[in-house]
Amino acid sequence: MRYAEKILEIIAASDAHMTAEQIFFALKQRCPSVVLATVYNNLNALCAQHRVRRIRVEGYPDRYDRATRHDHLVCPHCGALMDLHLADLTAELQRQTGLPIEGYDLKIQYLCPHCRAKAQAAAHACGSADL
Repeated sequence: MRYAEKILEIIAASDAHMTAEQIFFALKQRCPSVVLATVYNNLNALCAQHRVRRIRVEGYPDRYDRATRHDHLVCPHCGALMDLHLADLTAELQRQTGLPIEGYDLKIQYLCPHCRAKAQAAAHACGSADL
């Protein structure tokens, strides 16, 4: 049984940026005998083969995504990720540096709608307390 192919199917079918544990639970529904170490081993191999992208956000578990070229918006408050499709910057980066660029991982920080609403509610509550 090829767990790697099933992991790829799970990642491809998801709009979320899943953690290894989330992938494990999804795979366990199909393959009850799978163990978490197998998922980690396969994810590491898939990343090394450039078939899956590992996305690291400080303070949060690694998440995994399709290998197609795209960038991400990242909320540093809650770790939320959102896909962002910008023009490929490889040629411009090579022109500016004069070096061959193998790839890049652009993560743009933003305040997600949930965290923005919480911040506005907190600001409103603080403003109301002063009245």
